[in-house]
Amino acid sequence: MSTVSVKEARENLRSLLDRVASGEEITLLRRGKEVARLIPPRSTGRRLPSLEAFRKAVGVKGRPLSDEVARGRREERY
Repeated sequence: MSTVSVKEARENLRSLLDRVASGEEITLLRRGKEVARLIPPRSTGRRLPSLEAFRKAVGVKGRPLSDEVARGRREERY
């Protein structure tokens, strides 16, 4: 784990982010005291469920919304 001052972090943020992305942990110091830590994101390994499965699980009830909108517009005219 590396330590870097806030001033140095401002000047070199892009390179610090590259180091963190490669797995390094960096501590930011303000006046010699730890104020923040840059750490790589956790890899959950989980994938989102497929949209196809979700679409199959959702059932449509009633009439299509477009029919309801058209009916509402016709009723407003009269």
